[in-house]
Formats: sequence, structure tokens, C-alpha cells
Amino acid sequence: MRIKVVSPGPLTTVQDLGRRGYQRYGVPVSGACDARSARLANIICGNPEGAAVLECTVQGPTLRFEDDGLIAVAGADMGPMLDGKPFANGAAIAVRAGSELSFSGLRSGLRAYIAFWGGISVPELMGSRSTYLKTATGGFEGRKLAAGDELFTEWVPRPCPHAEGRFIDGAAFEPREVYQLRVVMGPQDDMFTEAGKNAFCYTGWTVSASHDRMGMRLEGGEVESVSGCDIISDGISMGAVQISSGQPIVMLSDRQTTGGYAKIANVITADLSMLGQLKAGDRVRFCPIDMEKAQELARRESRALEGLRIWLDNK
Repeated sequence: MRIKVVSPGPLTTVQDLGRRGYQRYGVPVSGACDARSARLANIICGNPEGAAVLECTVQGPTLRFEDDGLIAVAGADMGPMLDGKPFANGAAIAVRAGSELSFSGLRSGLRAYIAFWGGISVPELMGSRSTYLKTATGGFEGRKLAAGDELFTEWVPRPCPHAEGRFIDGAAFEPREVYQLRVVMGPQDDMFTEAGKNAFCYTGWTVSASHDRMGMRLEGGEVESVSGCDIISDGISMGAVQISSGQPIVMLSDRQTTGGYAKIANVITADLSMLGQLKAGDRVRFCPIDMEKAQELARRESRALEGLRIWLDNK
């Protein structure tokens, strides 16, 4: 399927589940900021979960389809429409040559994911089709999409025979008054005073405007350290919470591979998808849990997605 970009939106890039196995060489993982929504869109479309999708930030693009195909949208609710007719996140939608996909405006969340039957066809770099904008590598020519660009899906003989008409609830991000992020404390939480750790866990924080695919700074209270937050640089994972000048910075997909600020905690795997949907002004609160509980929640999330795929494939 050939897809023409009529209007790109402010930041639309090709992403998959990331470029893994190269952080020791200084190569960021990148990939979808909300991997769960990217996986959901692919599952609905009948694709492998790691197929390349479009990640759209704040406002979706306008796309014209030059061939028949199948699409699905998950994540932020941006009011998707096909030829001016609204449809819901979570639905597998057949598109015809000449049809246009557009979006009416952001209703919830921050990032939406558009999957296409077959997945987007761009060259793989280190095993991934994800875009890393800071070095202009991967994805579509290493950049965000622009008007006039043409995308192609991977060649497949025909649409997924059982995907059209699929629909699942829960594919649109649900807004909340306060977003609770569960964390495992450490590895450098001993560098903070008890008052500092209490402020981190029990103060309400607000997402600041200093926010991109690399990370987001939170504003609110102050996390007091024992004698400063500088450390010898060590590895940084998705959801790591660094403290700089008393303020938390939560690391996202395009994070650097190492860093020299103490990490007081890490957002658990089951809550990472929420990070990709938070925007400036959203309120968050951290809730510490133990490692065993975090691992069980991660296993539960993985089983739920696999069960969803099996259920859809057998409908």
C-alpha cells in the first residue's frame, strides 16, 4: 500500500519497539514512547507486535491512501476520521484507494499510533525501523514526516483475513485527574534524605513544558539530597527518575544511554505506557512498590496482550 502525506502534523515519526542490544555502544533504544499502544494497534491490524507504525504527537497527520488496505489507531484520542467520518480508537478499518485519514483534534493523551496492515516499510538500522531524531537516523530518512512524503507498507498478499471489523475497548488513553506512577526505589535512593524521599513519594508533581521524547521534567516540591546528586555516569533505563536541582526528570524512549545524576527510582514496566501519554500540566504522584510486585504486574501485562491477540485471532 502506498500512502501519501498530505499534512504531517507537528511531530509524526516512524517507530517500532526500539533498537535493542546497542546501548553499550552509546546507541539509544528509541522506539514508541507508549509501546503498549503501538503493540495494540498492530494486534488489531493483524500485524506482528513489533511492526513499524506512525507515532503522532499532539495532532495526527492527514494521509491519503493510494491503494486498498487496513489500518488501526490506538493511544491518544485525536478524533480519527476516514473521509470525514469519525471512527474509534481500537477499530480495524478497511481503507480504499483515494480515501483520506485525518484527525479532528486531541481529546486525551499525547501520542497516537497508526498501524497499517503489513507494517511500514523503511530500512532497518541495527534491527529496528525506529526514528532517532537527534542523530537523524532510522525511520523515514531519519526525520519527522513532511507534506508530500510517500510511505509504503511491507508487501503482503492480501489483508489479514480476520482483522477487518475487529474492535477492542481500552485502545484510547483514558484521562485522569492525577496519574499514579508505581516505582521501585533505587538504585541511588540512599543519596537522598528521608525528607527528600518523602517529598518524592508523597508530593504531587506537575509535568512541565520541558518535555520531549528524551524525557520530561516534573515540577512541584524539592527532593533533598544528602550531599548532591552527581554520580559517576551509569546506565539509564526507560522510566528511570533522575534528580537534578531537586526536581525529578523521568527518562523516555530517546534517553541517553548513561547519565551522571542520581536515580531515586524507576517507573515499573506496567506503567511505562502511561509515561508516553503525559503532557505539560498533567499531575502525577509516585507510589513505591517492591520488585516482586513490579515483576508480577509486568508478567500480567504481557499475558493480557498475548491473550488479547489469541482472542482476536479466534473470533
